[in-house]
Amino acid sequence: MDRFQEMQVFSVVAQEQGFSAAARRLGMSAASVTRAVAALEKRIGTSLLTRTTRSVHLSEAGQRYLDDCRRILAEVQEAEDSAAGSHAQPRGQLTITAPVLFGELFVTPVMVDYLAQYPEVIINALIVDRVVSMVEEGVDVAVRIGELPDSNQHAIRVGEVRRVICASPSFLQAAGRPVHPQDLARAPVIGTSAIGQQRSWPFHEAGELLSVRTEPRLVVTSNQAAIRAASLGSGFTRVLSYQVASQVASGALDIVLADFELPPLPIHVVYQGGRNAPARIRSFVDFTVKALREHPDLQR
Repeated sequence: MDRFQEMQVFSVVAQEQGFSAAARRLGMSAASVTRAVAALEKRIGTSLLTRTTRSVHLSEAGQRYLDDCRRILAEVQEAEDSAAGSHAQPRGQLTITAPVLFGELFVTPVMVDYLAQYPEVIINALIVDRVVSMVEEGVDVAVRIGELPDSNQHAIRVGEVRRVICASPSFLQAAGRPVHPQDLARAPVIGTSAIGQQRSWPFHEAGELLSVRTEPRLVVTSNQAAIRAASLGSGFTRVLSYQVASQVASGALDIVLADFELPPLPIHVVYQGGRNAPARIRSFVDFTVKALREHPDLQR
């Protein structure tokens, strides 16, 4: 195995934090992956990974080496792509990230359609509910919900989502429809730690911020569980509009207190490289921007 292959194996082991997971992703045996990293450490003369019974972690030297590996491998990929005409025809590996539910509902169909059109591209998707560092984790394209911090990355706005309060029609018929956010302080509420607000829900009233403290009868860690409980008539829940679009369309849930909602959250497609990005990044960005902008659940 040459040095570039060892770098690739090491990079995947570091990202997956395990030899078995890295082996599955690379299509290699776990023993081959272990030998490749061991040979790399022997040649360099230092330990790059700290091994435990459950996972592996980067040593200080390993973190420095990983940063160099990613830079070198990216430069090699770009050189090969350029020589092969990849700036005209998308090819090679593309790494993207998106939030879990948004990724499942909107980004996965885009990936499937994109791969059908560009068979020489391989996608590695990090569908996780955390803000992935694009530079540190080698991500080419990210879909972000919310205001973006200042950065050197390029971003294209593709839509927006609302923070909504909803409940089932049967529950509203029995408990009554709230006319003011303070009505929720005494109502059955389903809290979710997934949006980081179990007890206080913010609203806007006459241009001022209004915070209502709720007393959840049920607290879950999954938005999907909260939505399901609300559909079954357990109470009010607060989620993002795209997460309940199908339930609202089918009549399983109603949105209430729309006049008191906070401003919508923007959705951006963020990518690295700008106009000099290789064809696989530019084409995926264009493909994703078009698909998301055409989706009615993501527009005002």
